[in-house]
Amino acid sequence: MNKSRVVVTGMGVISPVGNGVKEFACALSAGTNGIDRVTHFDPGSYRSQAAGEVNDFSPEDWIDKKSAARMDRFTQFAVVCSSMAFKDAGLAPGSFDGTRAGVIIGSGIGGSQSIEDGYEVLKKRGPKGLSPFFVSKLLINMAACMVSIRHGLKGPLSAPSVACSTGANAIGDSFRVIQAGNADIMVTGGAEACITSLAYGGFCAARAMSTSSDPKTASRPFDKNRDGFVMGEGGGVVVIESLEHALSRKARIYAELVGYGSTADAFHLTAPHPDGDGMARVMMLALADAGLDGMDVDYVNAHGTSTVLNDKCESEAVFRVFGDHALRLRVSSIKSMIGHLMAAAGAVEFVSTVLSVDSGAVPPILNYKKPDPDCRLNYVTTPTRLSDMNAAITNSFGFGGGNACLVVQKYRGDY
Repeated sequence: MNKSRVVVTGMGVISPVGNGVKEFACALSAGTNGIDRVTHFDPGSYRSQAAGEVNDFSPEDWIDKKSAARMDRFTQFAVVCSSMAFKDAGLAPGSFDGTRAGVIIGSGIGGSQSIEDGYEVLKKRGPKGLSPFFVSKLLINMAACMVSIRHGLKGPLSAPSVACSTGANAIGDSFRVIQAGNADIMVTGGAEACITSLAYGGFCAARAMSTSSDPKTASRPFDKNRDGFVMGEGGGVVVIESLEHALSRKARIYAELVGYGSTADAFHLTAPHPDGDGMARVMMLALADAGLDGMDVDYVNAHGTSTVLNDKCESEAVFRVFGDHALRLRVSSIKSMIGHLMAAAGAVEFVSTVLSVDSGAVPPILNYKKPDPDCRLNYVTTPTRLSDMNAAITNSFGFGGGNACLVVQKYRGDY
């Protein structure tokens, strides 16, 4: 069976460095730092202090006040990102067949703030005080469902939750749906809003996050002195279409999505496999799916969490996959600017990767000061532009050993 080609035609993003594709792209190109001390609650008694917060977000700019009040923050992120992506794609209501359009948007923790708020109500007022919308606010699938309802998307509907690889898995699964001919349009990505006292405290207890005294330099992927990730929040949603459908409506095309891989480490609850086996295999699978050789790739948007083990294992895995070409690849991690957006990371970083392939702009790693002999790749530390960008991969690796890789190639107008 001939597989449909898949292209990216619309993107929406909410992040600690800017909302909307243009603002986000400008911030990345400028190397803007969106990480600071936590303000969503008082972090004084917590081991970690830093976060990449979204502080300039007003859901009422896109959603009526009553509807917004019935959504958790992560769902608001997803719904607003989807509206941005639809506008960016030039898709108007009624301009497409809703039965041939679907949604796959995931989250890792779901309605974190709603859970905490609901528990406080239960303690103070008892079960009769709980809102009838309590359950719908906390469910992970509500982001996808609300997007489906808002835009009349009646095709495939799903809400994966694969920890930090969720966003990439959602986009990859949507890619497969279109390839198989089961939809013309998929609206897909991830959203997360878990910078809340309980969730943040839990990650502190797991000793996974940076304890740096300076929030601005706490996220330093691949640096010798890295000491843990910095939690972020936000959302990324993209519109992907079959090439045939995009051309039929004369859509603007950012890039072509050409490969997807998914693997499991089957090793540990939180740590990656020490030899990077699952990471290497997922990149190999994605490249094989794309029909590309390692030499065809110019840039790796690394998972790059700023944790000691992840960065070391990812660097080794890139060497295993790309051999000598690994030293010619440009490698960066935007987590140095926005923190780790958890389940939204793979989607927001996919947006970043598409922007890089489309424009040639490679965002830098901030705070990279001291090279680590265990991480020997060609890291981009200043804003860079490649005039001959052909293809890039973006990696996402999650707690529990889930790995995802997406391959993005420049669209050159051929059919």
